[in-house]
Amino acid sequence: QVQLVESGGGSVQAGGSLRLSCAASGGTFSSSIVGWLRQAPGKEREFVAAIVWSSFGTYYANSVKGRFTISRDNAKKLVYLQMNSLKPEDTAVYYCATSHIYGSTKVADFGSWGQGTQVTVSS
Repeated sequence: QVQLVESGGGSVQAGGSLRLSCAASGGTFSSSIVGWLRQAPGKEREFVAAIVWSSFGTYYANSVKGRFTISRDNAKKLVYLQMNSLKPEDTAVYYCATSHIYGSTKVADFGSWGQGTQVTVSS
């Protein structure tokens, strides 16, 4: 079973950028949808973005559309989340996870969770 490891989190000021990476080990993304989800303090985990490994198809939560971009590097088995124009409300622990349900934004449809990486945006 694929294991996922996130990296790239940190602290930035509002308006800044960060790029998160999700690495796969012990398996492959080839038959999966890979997503980024996040959980802010005191809030439920929520969907952010996802990419279909085989087709490059992507979809986003409305709250990040136009600011975040998900992409992947097939050779390196990496999925990225480029986050621009960050806002304080983007502060959360960001997780990558996999799904087999195209278009789903339901947290319950994702599995193989990584350990998460903290993103903090100050105003």
